[in-house]
Amino acid sequence: MTDAVERAEACDAELDASGLNCPLPLLKAKLELNRLPSGAVLKVIATDAGSQRDFRAFASLAGHTLLREECEAGVYRYWLRKA
Repeated sequence: MTDAVERAEACDAELDASGLNCPLPLLKAKLELNRLPSGAVLKVIATDAGSQRDFRAFASLAGHTLLREECEAGVYRYWLRKA
């Protein structure tokens, strides 16, 4: 595993939003990000396919960085660095 991948997978907090439908994964992620300091990384796990669109748009609009996103067997994982 490369350093860049290891850094992207590291996180300061993790949120499991599995089983929640849009917009709950995003709303819970926003609440969790509010508790974290600037520069912290939040990993979010979701099962709602709409979360892909939501997290991409949210990161862009809110100024956060979407470090990485994965989709495997209907499970979506996102790593967001707080602005």
